[in-house]
Amino acid sequence: MSIVRRSDVFDPFSLDLFDDPFHGFPFDTFRSLSESLPSETWAVANTRIDWKETPEAHVFKADLPGVKKEEVKVEVEDGRVLQICGERSREEEEKKNDKWHRVERSSGRFLRRFRLPENAKVDEVKASMEDGVLTVTVPKHEVKMPEVKAVEISV
Repeated sequence: MSIVRRSDVFDPFSLDLFDDPFHGFPFDTFRSLSESLPSETWAVANTRIDWKETPEAHVFKADLPGVKKEEVKVEVEDGRVLQICGERSREEEEKKNDKWHRVERSSGRFLRRFRLPENAKVDEVKASMEDGVLTVTVPKHEVKMPEVKAVEISV
């Protein structure tokens, strides 16, 4: 298990368990080793998910082109871990005379997990899928600012 930084912003809530362990590594030797992994492995790593926080909710968006909503599962486990998983099927329309020149689209299973912050309402999670984009909305508890009462100082 590794927590991987995808940008200069460190996200302590992300549980990115299946990312390229050599991402950003400067030596080509290790990069070529990681690129030799089967494409099924990369279906997991290629599932990119954006996570933004609004005043009302945490919103996750995943690009899942060609994946039907029946092939995706969204769960909250262990209290506050959001899990998005599914399988991208490989096209089976191959004929004897077909000759592939390039295969870049990944297939296989994918799994992403995110630890939700304490203000997440895990009982009210909603998910929708439109045009190959999965949107998961996790409402937030309203954070009440503590009431501050001024105390007068007597002499």
